[in-house]
Amino acid sequence: MSKIAGFKAYDIRGKVPSELNRELAYKIGRAYSKSINAKKIIVGWDIRKSSAEISQALINGIIDNGTNVIDIGLCGTEMIYFSTPHFNADGGIMITASHNPPEYNGMKFVKRDSVPVGYDSGLNEIEEMIVNNQLGEVSKTKGSIQKENVMSSFIENLSQFYDPNKIDFFKVVVNAGNGCAGLAIDALEQKLPIKMIKLFHNPDGEFPSGVPNPMLEENRKPTIEAIKNENANLGVAWDGDYDRCFFFDENGNFIEGYYIVGLLAKSILKKNPGEKIVHDPRLVWNTIEIVKQNGGEAEVSKSGHAFIKQKMREVNSIYGGEMSAHHYFRDNAYSDSGMIPFLLILQLMSEEKKTLSQLVNEMIATYPCSGEINSAIEDPSGKIKKIEEIYSDGKIDKLDGVSIEYPDWRFNLRMSNTEPILRLNVESRGDEKMMEGKTEELLNIIRS
Repeated sequence: MSKIAGFKAYDIRGKVPSELNRELAYKIGRAYSKSINAKKIIVGWDIRKSSAEISQALINGIIDNGTNVIDIGLCGTEMIYFSTPHFNADGGIMITASHNPPEYNGMKFVKRDSVPVGYDSGLNEIEEMIVNNQLGEVSKTKGSIQKENVMSSFIENLSQFYDPNKIDFFKVVVNAGNGCAGLAIDALEQKLPIKMIKLFHNPDGEFPSGVPNPMLEENRKPTIEAIKNENANLGVAWDGDYDRCFFFDENGNFIEGYYIVGLLAKSILKKNPGEKIVHDPRLVWNTIEIVKQNGGEAEVSKSGHAFIKQKMREVNSIYGGEMSAHHYFRDNAYSDSGMIPFLLILQLMSEEKKTLSQLVNEMIATYPCSGEINSAIEDPSGKIKKIEEIYSDGKIDKLDGVSIEYPDWRFNLRMSNTEPILRLNVESRGDEKMMEGKTEELLNIIRS
């Protein structure tokens, strides 16, 4: 259990100023640079109102340790993942609270080569150093601050993943949600033969169009309406720090992240047959089949970016995908990107001469799924035990929560890392009615 409120499993996140403020940010800067013995750290920040002052305090802490800082300014999280190896830095810190409301802020950390830092892999040490006042003396020689604009290098790095000459003319609705994605979208626009219809494009920390989280159904409406009004071929929406992107087909249908994993695996294996694809255990049958059909090897990993990235490094996987819309690429420092999937899907649609609905509808019919359904309950672990007993005649796997499989349907039930919530995913082999029935059956037990 963390001793400082904002310290979470994968990052630091909390309300400003009660849980995250300048004083704490300064101490985090001191502690992190000391804990990894850093000579150079990359710092970037998102559009939130508190980001600039938290960034300044964090940087002051880092340079007071004698560590140099490269400040890349307003950016998306994947620009930290790119910049850390690009500048041969010992670590990187992104100031963001992703899709949380405006009063929140936070930090995501990486070590050298953009290896992620979570609570069990370094955040706990930072917390201990702060709680026990072990920051030591301020360095006699301060570190330097170097400001860098990395946008053109970042966009150049993306060019290894797609060929603009193989992309057809499309009309695409792009929804930045007033987060940071607009700047990268503008830089990419010059490279792509497409017409962009831009929604909530300008970065605005007040989030006037709502919190940039396309997982919330109410946030999808503007994208859907724009696709229909503009007769667009595709819609794409990003979260606040654009490490995730979400797709809508030409009819305005939101496409579950599960099927996007299959599409990206197909796209990548077309060019790289025989490679390994890592996926999470929540929904699996479609991914396993697509990978097999396209000459790859599917490898399952516990969900969560730290686990997926570790598994990818272990098995030398070219791509890892989670149904939560996190997509990881070996040639992108094993890191997640919200821009690479966008580019790969544009190229796949062009090469296959198919609409997005044509690409995914067969997958959806073959393996209908419930999507992730959350239930807030008092005793999540007790409920998982009960479900295991009821469905003990199925094939049980406990890699991540519990997955139980029958010949024609399966489900995964797991606890949230951060709150008393159970997350359910159900899929079947081509039987939507059965999938819906089993989902209802499980929810009745979970919520009773």
